[in-house]
Amino acid sequence: MLFGLEAGTLLVFAVVLVTVALFVTEALPPDVVAIGVVVTLVVFRPLTGVGTEEALSGFSSTATVTILAMYVLSQAVQETGLVRRLGEEVSLVVRGSESRLVAAVVALTGPIAGVVNNTPVVAVFIPMVSELAEEAGVSPSKVLIPLSYASMLGGTLTLVGTATNLVASDAYVAAARRAGVPAAPFSMFEFTTLGALVLVVGSAYLLTVGRALTPARIEAGDRTSGYDVGAYLARVLVPSRSPLVGEPVAEVVVDAHRDLELDVLDVVRGGEHFVAADSDRTVDGRDVLTVRGNVDTIRRFCELADLRFLPRAEVGDVELENPERSALVELVLPAESPLVGDTIRGSRLRERYDATVLAVRRGGEVFRESLGDHELRAGDSLLVRTTRESARYLPDVDDFLVTSEAREDAVAPVELSPTTLPAVAILVGVVVVAALGVVPIAIAALGGVVAVVATGSLSASEAYDAVNWNVIFLLAGILPLGIALQETGGVALLSGVVADVATVLPPLVVLAACYLLTGLLANVVTPVASVVLLMPVAVDTAVRLGAEPFAFALSVTFAASTAFMTPVGYQTNLMVYGPGGYRFTDYLRVGGPLQLLLAVVTTLGIALLWGL
Repeated sequence: MLFGLEAGTLLVFAVVLVTVALFVTEALPPDVVAIGVVVTLVVFRPLTGVGTEEALSGFSSTATVTILAMYVLSQAVQETGLVRRLGEEVSLVVRGSESRLVAAVVALTGPIAGVVNNTPVVAVFIPMVSELAEEAGVSPSKVLIPLSYASMLGGTLTLVGTATNLVASDAYVAAARRAGVPAAPFSMFEFTTLGALVLVVGSAYLLTVGRALTPARIEAGDRTSGYDVGAYLARVLVPSRSPLVGEPVAEVVVDAHRDLELDVLDVVRGGEHFVAADSDRTVDGRDVLTVRGNVDTIRRFCELADLRFLPRAEVGDVELENPERSALVELVLPAESPLVGDTIRGSRLRERYDATVLAVRRGGEVFRESLGDHELRAGDSLLVRTTRESARYLPDVDDFLVTSEAREDAVAPVELSPTTLPAVAILVGVVVVAALGVVPIAIAALGGVVAVVATGSLSASEAYDAVNWNVIFLLAGILPLGIALQETGGVALLSGVVADVATVLPPLVVLAACYLLTGLLANVVTPVASVVLLMPVAVDTAVRLGAEPFAFALSVTFAASTAFMTPVGYQTNLMVYGPGGYRFTDYLRVGGPLQLLLAVVTTLGIALLWGL
């Protein structure tokens, strides 16, 4: 015993603290931390009370299985091109107006995210929204935070709107049963009324106060201007006397990069324009080379190779994008990318994708020099110059998300896949069957997976690739931590303290406090972890106060889905962090008032709809 606590309780609290610290510092990937939790709980079974079966129960959890299946169903719908087609139709009425653009994005994203996983929805919309913002002369920063927030708000509409809702459903049932009160899993549309209220209020905020608070971090304009790389791009003339004449272009590219860290991007020869790294030609006299580097490096290159610097030759998007050969593309590294932690040189983007990195944006900071040794982090946005062929291939790569496409690809009309009707029908069928209670949601979703593969909407390998396995392992690993808190008396201890304090407070205030505490925790660790840790405490506190456990469970559920105040609180926030050029504090500035507003709206909504 220490401080009056059993050794097992102290150990589990220590595991919780270490887990939270690792999530916040990102010293290890969250899924790896979660698996470490499983191992720790079993190794110390005499103290934690968690055996192998309980520790691995997260892998067989209804929530985990359903989330896995919904990833596949969402991907099947995404592959049809329907989401982007809807975006294109809406874009016809918003051109040239910032207010109409923000309104259309919020109005379209929210409802879609209620039934389709919001991560792919945001991934599809980022390039489209950025393109529309540029056409309207609007900073993309003004639109991307509303896009992320609207997708999060839409996730509160249905049980399958977010992974958090599914985890909360399982956690509520488990916590209620341990507290000795009857409980059933959330049904498909059980909290849709409250979700619709949250979506409407949140959308109204984003279109008014939120719009005023959202900063314009990136100026409207082309991509090279957005990354401010104009001073690092230049053109040099190759005189006939230059020692480069007759040298293979590809060798010049390699030598310049190795010796000077200077990138030779392309060669202009009369009316011809070709990508240097992809060329098998030799350098000719009077060729013009487009290069990237700082001014001193470029002048050094000119001295060594007897070249002539062309000071009046501006290089921008128009000069770097060739309809037949080259393209500018913006990429974002998601948290689960294998490139996170690697350097640009070590990632071998040049060799693997014919891609030259022109600049890296990390929030509001842009890096343009010594890029080879730049360590990549989750949320980094990369402006790359590549071949047109590679640009078409990049959206299929798992290493990053393409958030700004090649020009001709961005404006090309989307053709709906022949599998559109079956894919949509299957998703609707899963929702209806689960809502009617014909079969449990997990079985309905798995049946949907079988159907999308059987109908050819996805191949079996595409179905496996659609699953975000990092999230699945995170879920499966973190769920047993809630069991350990229950088994060692940690939940009873925390809820007892809360109940003692809450005896002098109205239940409505305690409910609001649960919302605020869950929301704050979700902003620094994952929403799923906040639900696992606080759902048992909230339910047990409700029982001790004689309040309605379901009401407290909904408070935790909705709060975990509204982690607006940090870019790391939710994956879609991180996805727009780089493309929007945001600072960390921008999320607090825009999301803080929204989170407080929804704390009031959600608390009052729960009290009015379900009572306390």
